[in-house]
Amino acid sequence: MKVLVTGGAGYIGSAVVHQLVAGGDEVVVFDNLTQGHRAAVHPDAVLIEGDLSERGAIDAALSEHRPEGILHFASHTLVGESMEFPFRHLGNNVRCGLNLLESAVDHGVRRFILSSTANLFGQPDRDLIDEETTISPGSPYGESKFILERILHWMDDRFGMRYAALRYFNACGALSPDLGEDHDPETHLIPLVLQVALGQREHVTIFGDDYDTPDGTCIRDYVHVADLADAHIRALHALDGGSRTYNLGSGTGFSVREVIETCRAVTGHAIPATVGPRRPGDPAVLVASSERIRGELGWSPRYDDLRTIVESAWAWHQSHPRGYGDRAPHAS
Repeated sequence: MKVLVTGGAGYIGSAVVHQLVAGGDEVVVFDNLTQGHRAAVHPDAVLIEGDLSERGAIDAALSEHRPEGILHFASHTLVGESMEFPFRHLGNNVRCGLNLLESAVDHGVRRFILSSTANLFGQPDRDLIDEETTISPGSPYGESKFILERILHWMDDRFGMRYAALRYFNACGALSPDLGEDHDPETHLIPLVLQVALGQREHVTIFGDDYDTPDGTCIRDYVHVADLADAHIRALHALDGGSRTYNLGSGTGFSVREVIETCRAVTGHAIPATVGPRRPGDPAVLVASSERIRGELGWSPRYDDLRTIVESAWAWHQSHPRGYGDRAPHAS
């Protein structure tokens, strides 16, 4: 299949691109490189440096390459920043998504995968979050993804666009020692902890240790980026069977302290940790039920062991302590 991947130079998007290429698909990456990295793009993928805010650039890419499907990862994704600057996230994510979808309809693209989020569930009303959990977005970022999910419902209803919305929890790990996580600013727990082991931070902060959990710290569901990529590709090839929505997670939660202890064991570093105040809106436990995608598509996370996840991330951070600035870009 020939596909266009927006945000295909980013952390999750680039992992999906590598697995698509490995599976024999023809891939075009559309990315403005503000958060992504040219060096993360697979050398066999076509890279178009463009912005989804420019409808003409999208039209030109779809006209030239005629993809059969689109996987949409490009967006503003910082939850905290979206609370401070709601229009930036709501405006950018929704407007750019609309530009992409309208162009896709005009160019006859009828397969669409949306990278959605577990932030749709805000403060969930159950321990294992399945697709029937009440949607109440926890931030403008989460709201922007829910709006796009609703728009996709109408794209299916009016134009026959088959879609999958994949709501995932904490993406983590590295696809290989040469393909990993490089954000600025970094907000994800595992790379923040590993930056202490690299000597790039003095300590890691635990935001609250008085939650109703076994060790008092928040529990989260960590999903290896390779498993996320696998789920996206399975969903893409299943769209002939109709549109669908899936929650993606391992079904197992690990606390902040468990993550830090695992990082200490893997790196051999003491990794000092201090306790700070709770962050507003942080639930004690967020763990996904992925029974629907397991049953319908046969997906099952292969890398659900926390030590394996941390080891893959540590291999990437050791070989690229300054991220993709450590190596020359791929040819595009």
